[in-house]
Amino acid sequence: MKTIIKNGTVVSPGETYAADILIDGETIVSIGTDLEAEGARIIDAAGKYVIPGGVDVHTHMDLQAGACRAVDDFYHGTVAAACGGTTTIVDHMAFGPAGCALHYQLNEYHHLAEGKAVTDYGFHGTAQHVDDTILDELESMVQDGVPSVKVYLTYDFRLDDAAALKILKRMKELGGVTAFHCENHAVVEDYRRMYRDRGDTSPIYHAKSRPNLAEAEAVARVLYLARLAGDAPVYIVHLSCKESLDAVADARRRGQKNIYVETCPQYLTLTEERYLDEDGLKYIMSPPLRTQEDCDRLWEGLASGEIQVVATDHCPFHYHGEKQLGRDDFTKCPNGAPGVEERMMLLFSEGVMKKRISINQFVEAACTNPAKIYGMYPQKGILQPGSDGDLVVIDPSAESEFTQERMHGASDYTAYEGMKLQGSLDLVMQRGNILAEHGVFQGKKGAGLFLKRKVNQNF
Repeated sequence: MKTIIKNGTVVSPGETYAADILIDGETIVSIGTDLEAEGARIIDAAGKYVIPGGVDVHTHMDLQAGACRAVDDFYHGTVAAACGGTTTIVDHMAFGPAGCALHYQLNEYHHLAEGKAVTDYGFHGTAQHVDDTILDELESMVQDGVPSVKVYLTYDFRLDDAAALKILKRMKELGGVTAFHCENHAVVEDYRRMYRDRGDTSPIYHAKSRPNLAEAEAVARVLYLARLAGDAPVYIVHLSCKESLDAVADARRRGQKNIYVETCPQYLTLTEERYLDEDGLKYIMSPPLRTQEDCDRLWEGLASGEIQVVATDHCPFHYHGEKQLGRDDFTKCPNGAPGVEERMMLLFSEGVMKKRISINQFVEAACTNPAKIYGMYPQKGILQPGSDGDLVVIDPSAESEFTQERMHGASDYTAYEGMKLQGSLDLVMQRGNILAEHGVFQGKKGAGLFLKRKVNQNF
């Protein structure tokens, strides 16, 4: 089937221009003016932006976290993504059994996603221990379409510096990217113990037990390790505070290359005062929400290009279920919140419409850069001939609102309840097929394809 998106304003990282887009089957074949094709379906986008489908490279679908499991599986989670303008996700796989091979979890996640995902998807590996077998297996993971691996510096399967350095060196040899969750484990555990012993167990102490400097120290340390590994590509997930961004700026000033930084909508728009609310458990995530000063610095970093990606760390639990485990002790509350549906319109409304970032920077951070960094470009992340027919139509003149009743995921809350938005998401297409229209899901369960990603050749 042929489709023409007519009269829209097409946006790329470098250009904004009036044009039509012709999709034949699953692929964009032409972009120009006054396009015609016999028998084509016509979609009028006059007065609206036409942007690439969103690419969220940090989700946690069906994640087992201790005794709790994230409530969005690959069906509900990707329906939420689709209705929010995201057509591609790359999921961070959970830890597997102690001592397991990298492919153990990869095989498990193929089973979890296949036949359920409605958006296209990929996976990041998770390194929970390091030996020669794991270092060798990284190569076959790359060959199997997983050219990225995540290292945690906290939690039960955290890696020490020596192991992290080995991963960085090996991934550089393979042309892959190593992602890091950066928090100083010893500091966090000491603070958590201190507050519990004092009886300070309400949600605000979640934020106080994971201070800015515990994150910033770990970010700086990881960057030095990457430098020791010959400027190995390093990706900092969910950077949340000004001191961490300062550490990145210092490394870049020293001439270090191949540093990629991600932040998330919650760290741009929400502050730690939410932990004082009656429902403060909703916002327990790691890193925690920070201050308005941190939010402002992150917006500046996004506008200046210091931050390359806005992803979500989508990891939802029920507020009236799993989150209540922390009602008497924040340390028992599962970490995570929903966000995959809210990301695109939140960033458009709070960023573009409030003139914190340009429409081009929005597309770059939400679509193009994540596709480039993680080996999906130009199939994903850009509107050009030969790319997949993944696109989003946004009406900037309309208004909308985040409410739980309008959300499509399995969680019983949105962290942005009642937030007014300038703009509305009219249409979402993936590979030439309509996924969602005016917030109504129109896709098909299991239609999402696994993306066999390539090594990074674009930055």
